[in-house]
Amino acid sequence: MRPETEAELAEIVAGLNGPVRIAGGGTRGVAGPEPVLSAAGLRGITLYEPGALTLVARAGTPLAEIDAALEAEGQQLAFEPMDYRGLLGTSGEPTIGGVVAANISGPRRIQAGACRDFLLGVHYVDGLGRVIKNGGRVMKNVTGYDLVKLMAGSWGTLGVLTEVSLKVLPKPEAQMTLAVGAPDVRTAVEVMSAALKSPYEVSGAAYDPSTGRALLRIEGFSDSVAYRDNRLREAVGGESIGSEDSALRWGELRDVRAFHDHDGDVWRLSVKPGDAPDIAARISADRLLFDWGGGLIWASVPKGTDVRERLGHFQGHATLLRADAPTMEELGRFQPENIAIQSLTKGIQKKFDPRGVFNQGLMG
Repeated sequence: MRPETEAELAEIVAGLNGPVRIAGGGTRGVAGPEPVLSAAGLRGITLYEPGALTLVARAGTPLAEIDAALEAEGQQLAFEPMDYRGLLGTSGEPTIGGVVAANISGPRRIQAGACRDFLLGVHYVDGLGRVIKNGGRVMKNVTGYDLVKLMAGSWGTLGVLTEVSLKVLPKPEAQMTLAVGAPDVRTAVEVMSAALKSPYEVSGAAYDPSTGRALLRIEGFSDSVAYRDNRLREAVGGESIGSEDSALRWGELRDVRAFHDHDGDVWRLSVKPGDAPDIAARISADRLLFDWGGGLIWASVPKGTDVRERLGHFQGHATLLRADAPTMEELGRFQPENIAIQSLTKGIQKKFDPRGVFNQGLMG
């Protein structure tokens, strides 16, 4: 099922007699019930006002189309969404609705914020086939459910997104990256923490143990970038990497390029940066990559490894992103919720999807 209008989608949902799997561009390989209800037919940028830093697009609009429109005006999606295809070995085409539904946010999240922080409004179809519109084209306070942020990261379990309104930002004139030697995770986290606490507006802080270097990104006007790079180098040491090479490296980090040809299951962990060294040691992974100053850990482990069992209790979340079907079925994609949160989650899902037709079982 691939409706091409919001009204057609609402009619299909209203007539459903059983569960369906919601899909966007098909890049994240999410399994679930058949049939599939795809939002990929809802395409097109419906409003773009560069002067107001506002863009409105239908959910199935390819991310590449949005990036091209923004690039032409010297603007960008500040939350830097990654492309999962290389990591997961999938095809398809990333869509803006899929990005919002999964709250996909890249390295710049530590400075600019997540996808949900740039979401101004949404249109979606709920489990009864009703079209719901929330938010607008400017930031404002509302009472009741903050539906805009609630839909971000709900993975299609609350409704099918049909249109999103986003705040965009000017693209930086230049960027530089400081590569600082770090022989271990603890040292890297200390370097990244010092850089992020500095006044030099670091917009990326990552560490690849295979290279033994922490990477610190600075963006903005050329003169400002050069000044801040020099001052940060005086504070933490390291070697400066120019703008073109810097952009290439952060694109590879964003898309976890180091894991593309590496066999094994892939886990994504969100933790307190200060806990990263101990968490990493307990995982005993074949390959690790750290982003967000240590707050985001990518881990490649032997097939079938239960990382959550290895970790036991910890502050954070462990998401299984790449594994074969039996492992995904056994371990589940998302970190299990405690009883109190689970009850709250189910209550919200019942309000939005009382018939239980959207992505059942995906988030517990």
